[in-house]
Amino acid sequence: MTLPLALTQGDPSGIGPELTLKAYAARRDAGLPPFFVLADPMQLARVAQALAIDVEIEETTPAGAAEVFPRALPVVALGRAVEGAFGRPNPQDAAATIFSIERAVACVVAGEARGVVTNPIAKSVLYAAGFRHPGHTEFLGELATRHFGGAYRPVMMLWAQELAVVPITIHIPLAEAPKRLTKELIIETGEIVARDLKARFGLTDPRLVFAGLNPHAGEDGALGREEIETIAPALDVLRAKGIYVSGPHPADTMFHAAARAKYDVALCPTHDQALIPIKTLAFDRGVNVTLGLPFVRTSPDHGTAFDIAGKGVANPTSLIEAIKLAGRMTA
Repeated sequence: MTLPLALTQGDPSGIGPELTLKAYAARRDAGLPPFFVLADPMQLARVAQALAIDVEIEETTPAGAAEVFPRALPVVALGRAVEGAFGRPNPQDAAATIFSIERAVACVVAGEARGVVTNPIAKSVLYAAGFRHPGHTEFLGELATRHFGGAYRPVMMLWAQELAVVPITIHIPLAEAPKRLTKELIIETGEIVARDLKARFGLTDPRLVFAGLNPHAGEDGALGREEIETIAPALDVLRAKGIYVSGPHPADTMFHAAARAKYDVALCPTHDQALIPIKTLAFDRGVNVTLGLPFVRTSPDHGTAFDIAGKGVANPTSLIEAIKLAGRMTA
């Protein structure tokens, strides 16, 4: 049988459990590959009952998950009960949330899963429990080093059928972005993106387009010199390495339909330059893909949504798309 995907529990007080149940319920119509969830089966059963989601839940092992999948949602118990009260995040549940991520990666390393799909976490809740990483992505980078050795630099790509984007700088204050946007960072990010688009997405010659940092891409230095002194020289190095790159271009002209047809991924100096267009075009369907790791990881492109947890209105589309994409990338 095809190896299943490993799905993490996410924060049990958010919408992750509801999304998991709804994604499983939609498995046939959505054409989802087999997956199992690393969670507390009792808590998932409570959510299913409270929200009247008609899904059978069966505790199993990773090895038995593919056999269980056609008849019930396979749950690999973490051995750690969680409270998971709707909309009331509890730092006492953080250890299980972290362990679920660790176990998912371990399952891939052990040959028990083909890739990792992560439900949303609340970093503030994990910080209260002593979590020391800026977020999911950085933690996965550490787990990669722990299991595979060497150093890995994870790169966040947001993907939808209409558009794929990569923010070169991510969760930092906007004022810090020009300082962090170095020639070396741009080159390294471009290399990782080009390599993984070939290896994971099957693109023979991926086309990378780069946005400028400043309005009008600096307008020949009149509005800033980062394009001249940092971005353009980095793109010259990438071209010399045989990577198709274009830019730097004004960010405000890169995302209309005709422009998008000319590239495979847009790389942007700042977080919002990249995320605003994809969340405008595909808010419910965007998928967070981590490049640069020795395993596949995808995630919904949204958070825990504590404000709607337990109301039964959470949209599972992004999680469904994340599972489908992880299946495609590991086929």
